[in-house]
This record gives sequence, C-alpha cells and structure tokens, in this order.
Amino acid sequence: MKPARLVLSGRAIAVLATLILGAPFLVSSNPFLGFVVGVTLIHVLWSAGMNLLYGYVGLMPLMFAGIAGVGAYGTVRLTMDYGWSFWLAMPVSALCAASIGVVLGLPSLRLKGFYFTLCSLVIQTVLTLVFIYFAQFTNGDTGISQIPPPDLEFFSPNRLVGLPFNLVIAVVALAGVLIVSLIAASPTGQRLIAVREDDLLAETLGIDVVRCKVIAFFLGSLYAAVGGSFYASYLGFISPRSFDVLLSLNIWLMVAFGGRGTILGPVIGAVILVPIPFLLQDYFMLKDVVYGLLIILVMILMPSGIYGEIERRRAGRRAAALDRTRTAARAAAGRRVMP
Repeated sequence: MKPARLVLSGRAIAVLATLILGAPFLVSSNPFLGFVVGVTLIHVLWSAGMNLLYGYVGLMPLMFAGIAGVGAYGTVRLTMDYGWSFWLAMPVSALCAASIGVVLGLPSLRLKGFYFTLCSLVIQTVLTLVFIYFAQFTNGDTGISQIPPPDLEFFSPNRLVGLPFNLVIAVVALAGVLIVSLIAASPTGQRLIAVREDDLLAETLGIDVVRCKVIAFFLGSLYAAVGGSFYASYLGFISPRSFDVLLSLNIWLMVAFGGRGTILGPVIGAVILVPIPFLLQDYFMLKDVVYGLLIILVMILMPSGIYGEIERRRAGRRAAALDRTRTAARAAAGRRVMP
C-alpha cells in the first residue's frame, strides 16, 4: 500500500478557498443569487460527505437524506422548543443523527453493491414515514416554518443572516472538503480505497472491512446531519419532503457528475447542478430538460465525471511522458555501450 500523500496541493487549496469564500461576496448585492450560493454551499458539504461513502468506500447510501433530516429536526426542536443555541444544538443533533445512522445502517454494511443500495432505500423510506407520521415531533406534512437563523454569539439574541450566514456556510463547506482530502491521504483513507477496490482482498490483507465501513458511514452521516441543520436554519422551513430519497439521489448525481473518488469532483458537480433549478425557475419544463441532458451528456462523454476525466487524461499524459523519457534513456544507454 502506497504511503499517504496530500491529495490537494497548496495551490489547489488556495484556489478552492478563494472561490468558496469569495462567492458570497460576489453576490452580496443580490439577495436571490446570495440565496442560491448559500444552498449550493450546503450541497457542497453534502456532496463531500456522499463522496466519502460512494467515492472512497463504494457504498451508495440512499438514506443520506433521511440522516440529514434527523439532524435538521433535532436542531430545530432543540432551538425552538428548548431554547438551545444553534451552535450547541447542531453538534449534539449531528452526533445523535450519525449514531442513529450507524445503528440503522449497521446490518446493511455487510451487504455489497445493489443489495446495500436496496437496503438503504428501505431505511430511507422508513425515515420518511417517521417524519410524516410522527407529527408531534415533525409537524407532519405541514412542516415546520419560521425556523430562526443561528445566533451570532452563544448568548446573543442577534441572528446570523445574509452575507455573514453565507460566509459561515462557506467556511463549513470548505472545512468539509479539506477534511475529506486529509482522510483520503491518511492510512485510513488508503484502507477505505482498498475496501472499495476489492473488499475480499482487503480482508485477506488484514483490513477490518466492516470497521472501515462503519467509520466512513459515521463520518458521512455527520456531514449529512450538519448540512441538514444548516439547511433548516438557512431556508427557515423544512418538511418530510425536504429529506426524501430524491435528495439522496441528487447528491449522489452531483458526486458522479463531478467525479467520484476525487476531492474537487463533488464540488464541481454541486456548483454546476444545484443552481440550474433556481436560475431556470421561470422555465418549468426547460429546467428539467437541461438538468437531465447535462447529466446524460457528461455520463456518456465523461464516464468518470468531469474532474475524474480531467485527472484520467492528466495521468495518461504523465504516463506517456514517462514512457518517452524511459525510451530516450534506453536509447542513450545503448549508444554509449556501442563501440
């Protein structure tokens, strides 16, 4: 197994940080575009968590949205019913949601491929039904409205809105992407990739496959729950339909669209796909056509996703250059030994 190395270079991190942290400033004068940027950044965080599961472990968790919903409802109830600060309610809800996700998903972690996906779909369906029928907690299909934004300080009545809120979400999204990069470069990340490539061979090599999947599932569930908490506070309204299986599928599409198993791929997928329904909202039929055609074209022309294809071509050019260098070196060595 190759030693761990940094997945993102210092230059790539600087560019990524500049783009993510600069986006809220660029649209600060337009409330609508500011809202679109905020929602997009939340999806960047979700895509990073999905990438950890789908890209590095090979699991397709369709209950991702349900876990996000558990985190969102937990944060909303703790803040609205018990007066907790968002900054305390969010991590508590996220840890509880991640633990619930592991407990629910543990039986399915021994399954592979389609069978795991099918089992996760059943779990997502159960969570959606819980959100609908436990109205005393979720308010049912009516949803919960007038959710207050986070407070600026721990005991302050001031609220986080507009540009400051977008900046906080940008920082959280950037941190989420960088944490995935660090995990991928660590020995744990190398084990996760080994499990993705061949879990039987990984187990033969002494890797605890189930343990690796549990770690990845817990971390991915944390991403889902934290994103769900910010999503609820940012939109000010949630309902069971906010966290149904379509959200899981959309997040999965963003990862596949950008390039699974890469750091920047899910970011690219979220940045391209999330704004389309908002920017084309006046063209109801057209937006679905554009969304679908874009996904189909990328999947046909770039099976490994946009950034995955870029990385594949770079690797091909590096391999070709290395072959030319070796050929030239052999030819030079041959000329030296000739009399």
